[in-house]
Amino acid sequence: MRFCCVGASGYVVNLVVFALLLHGANAHHILAALGSFAVSWSTNFVFNKYWTFKRHELPAHLQALRYLAVSLVALGLGLVALEGLVRAGVDALPAQAIAIALAVPVNFLLNRRWSFR
Repeated sequence: MRFCCVGASGYVVNLVVFALLLHGANAHHILAALGSFAVSWSTNFVFNKYWTFKRHELPAHLQALRYLAVSLVALGLGLVALEGLVRAGVDALPAQAIAIALAVPVNFLLNRRWSFR
């Protein structure tokens, strides 16, 4: 449940930053996705480390590297989905919302089993 709360906040942060970059800065949807990933990744790591999983056996920098590795896998899946949806005619913002949702199960399982094990 905590992962869902953190994920929901990260989802909102990601979409807000994505929309600001896409429409406010007129960035390409892939660049907007990378920028929004960077912002939401940092907040999600802190919340997941200290609230969701409460694992402190590894030093924070090692957990951050593991979390980043897992997040990059999810990002890769999300970028493929985003591009596919945009090419299929879906507007970029809803496509980003769908792409993030598609990557969540992989992200959760890998983080639970490896990053915060």
